[in-house]
Amino acid sequence: MTNIPPAGAHAAGSAASARRNLAAPTALAILLAALVVIPTAIGNPFVYHVFITICVFAGLSTAWNIVGGYAGQLSLGHGIFYGIGAYCGVILVGVGVSPWIGMFAGAGIAIIVAVVISYPCFRLHGPFFSLATIAFLEVFRVLALHFREVTGGATGLMIPLKFGWAWMLFRERLPLLAIAFGLLLVTLGVAWWMRGHRIGFQLIATRERESAARAAGVDTVRVRLAAVSVSGGLTAMIGTFHAMYLTFIEPAAMFSLTLSIQIAMFALIGGIGTVFGPLLGAMLLVPITELARGWLGASALGLHGLVYGVVLMLVVLFLPNGLMGLLARYTRPRAAPRATPGPTAPAAPRAERPPVGEDVVRVEGLQKRFGGLHVTNDVGFSLREGEILGLIGPNGAGKTTVFNMLSGFLKPDAGCVSVRAPDGTWRDPGSPGDFAAIGVGRTFQIVQPFAAMTVEENIMVGAFHRSADVGEARAVARETAERMGLAPWLDAEARDLTIGGLKRLEVARVMAMRPRVLLLDEVMAGINQTDVRRAIDLMLSIRDTGVSIIAIEHVMQAVMALSDRVIVLSSGQIIAQGRPQEVVRDPTVVEAYLGKEFLHAHA
Repeated sequence: MTNIPPAGAHAAGSAASARRNLAAPTALAILLAALVVIPTAIGNPFVYHVFITICVFAGLSTAWNIVGGYAGQLSLGHGIFYGIGAYCGVILVGVGVSPWIGMFAGAGIAIIVAVVISYPCFRLHGPFFSLATIAFLEVFRVLALHFREVTGGATGLMIPLKFGWAWMLFRERLPLLAIAFGLLLVTLGVAWWMRGHRIGFQLIATRERESAARAAGVDTVRVRLAAVSVSGGLTAMIGTFHAMYLTFIEPAAMFSLTLSIQIAMFALIGGIGTVFGPLLGAMLLVPITELARGWLGASALGLHGLVYGVVLMLVVLFLPNGLMGLLARYTRPRAAPRATPGPTAPAAPRAERPPVGEDVVRVEGLQKRFGGLHVTNDVGFSLREGEILGLIGPNGAGKTTVFNMLSGFLKPDAGCVSVRAPDGTWRDPGSPGDFAAIGVGRTFQIVQPFAAMTVEENIMVGAFHRSADVGEARAVARETAERMGLAPWLDAEARDLTIGGLKRLEVARVMAMRPRVLLLDEVMAGINQTDVRRAIDLMLSIRDTGVSIIAIEHVMQAVMALSDRVIVLSSGQIIAQGRPQEVVRDPTVVEAYLGKEFLHAHA
């Protein structure tokens, strides 16, 4: 039986959770207010400078975090967009155009540059992407040095001293702080909006498991390009303001690798991938370095690098999730104990199974080679509407390769996969997104959850395939979780589930896409007998809704209970197909699994 806490304890826990949920936004509101109240109250020019610098670097880091945190692309060349904004604004001021206009002109140019240089770079992963962004940053620095007639070259450009709101130049510091704070609020607002809407969920999913995101219908290239465009535009806008604040620019400072690393480090220290982490990182580090420079003068040259290094080392050792991770310990509701998701009550009787319909998938002559290895050889079969087709075979038979071709992750060397669309026409999808769009969903042999997201958010990624509305996607996720026995764990992070729970979560994510064809890749491997029985019931209930299923499975109990037909692969070829009871007794199948010696010994 399940232990149920007393009602009073539950009420007290709910009240405590409510207080924790209110604590975070209240604390952040106080921090934002402090950025304006403290320097205004003190009135010291140096204090104003420190807080203006906090706003600038918090904004730059927040903009970087949209790419580096949400999308997981560790760009170390973000100084490109900062420099573009700075030079565009200053050059236009030189010909009499207000920096308020130059700010948006620089943002537009930065967006174009971001798309042009990021599209090929997204093919690179890990350190190679970071190195490519550094290389582009150096290219822009050299270009700024070369075109000295426009940029001033190594000599740099001075800002014409035209005071007033139209030119972003003031004798007092308060208006400058107001502009810097306003840009920070805009950047935080954009980052907050993105994280809470469809694109934010898709970016996090892409960062966590790109292949699973593509299978869920996410256009991973498009969402990353959108992220880098927004990030580049915001960075350029802040770069324009900062150039006007500094009153002098030159290539080494504007296209600086040091600056690019700094803004990334603030996010890492504050909490990468969070909305307010970059703000916390800047509020911690900027005052320390600026005060050290003010107190020690020339003797403190390079001290900021030491400060950043020491703080980063301490964060990595003791706060791997950054300062926001520390705050989360006190603001998040306490997680439920780790457990295996499963039905808490007997399953409701299944509806009567609809009759098997016409073909919904046709596979013809699939051939795939990897070098000299012939992985699949003339594989062909069909799947009917409302049917469960079992795909079995010994290890290395080519089953997963077939699945990858059935879902667009691999292109066959020959042959084709055709899917009947809802309107009755036959189509030949190409990419995983095309297969998802026409109603083909899949799971993976090795489960691919979005580990940093909750169970609810994982399922929402699938629901976003059919709806862009967050509320509707959340409702679909909750309904799907209820059917899959995952409702009690909606707020738990996916990484906290057991293997059985993760497999069920992956099926739930696919079912939230409302597929017509479901490809299951060993969803029962590694789970206990009780979970196998539950999984069989779940698959049968899915089939009864009219979904056609192709299942790769090694658990023969499941194959026999689920499959209407079975196809056996061996060495990339179909060696038998038919009813399960007939196929498992086929001598060719027994030989493929157990060898000739076993067959002869029992002849």
